[in-house]
Amino acid sequence: MLRPRIIPCLLLHDNGLVKTVNFKNPKYVGDPINAVRIFNEKKVDELVIFDIDATVLSNEPNYGLIERIANQSRMPLCYGGGIKTDEQARRIFGLGVEKVALSSSVIDNPKLITKIANQVGSQSVIVVMDVKKKLFGGYEVFTHNGKQATGIDLFKFIKNAQKLGAGEIVINSIDKDGLMTGYDLYLIEKVRKTTTLPVTVLGGAGSIDHIAKLIEENGIIGASAGSLFVFKGPYKAVLINYPNSHQKNILNNKVNYENKE
Repeated sequence: MLRPRIIPCLLLHDNGLVKTVNFKNPKYVGDPINAVRIFNEKKVDELVIFDIDATVLSNEPNYGLIERIANQSRMPLCYGGGIKTDEQARRIFGLGVEKVALSSSVIDNPKLITKIANQVGSQSVIVVMDVKKKLFGGYEVFTHNGKQATGIDLFKFIKNAQKLGAGEIVINSIDKDGLMTGYDLYLIEKVRKTTTLPVTVLGGAGSIDHIAKLIEENGIIGASAGSLFVFKGPYKAVLINYPNSHQKNILNNKVNYENKE
């Protein structure tokens, strides 16, 4: 039976892990290899890692670091950051990564989705959409860590990504990033009505209750978070954490299967 996935999201900056608020002011939270080892012990469903420097600085993916992370990971691993060609994607898959996440590169070259999907299968091609709410309604896609507006409507982009062969959509709310006040549930409801693809949501989770609410309203979905899984307590002490098996069973029991993907 399909179940919701609960997915820690780690951000790489200067080869260390950071956490941001509204995509700004990265705060160092630790070593990526150590974090992966801890998440192994906690038996997480999946791990997502984004290099937030690569696209902004026009860097190649850091293959050495990706390989070290993949060698340590005992869970499905998704990597995004700096992937502009199918050759780069194939090299990353060869290091042991199960999924690649594409963002700004498919704004410039949407056919890259199809090219990679034809080679490795759609299930391994994830399209990440960093979005902001527009002043007069709707949502716009941004790139380069939320600094560059594209003028592209989110929902049109989702439909096009699905048509081109994407296997999953990640919706990352810039407005909610790091605030820990809950997901943008209105946004996710509209996204789920736009696509039949699996959807993963990122931005805003601050408690297990926020994840429970997301699952109750959307059924089988990917609930991703950064701050929730690296901070603890009101002073945000850095502590890697993840729901235990009992908490995950409770969350799974909240699925509304009428809304399943």
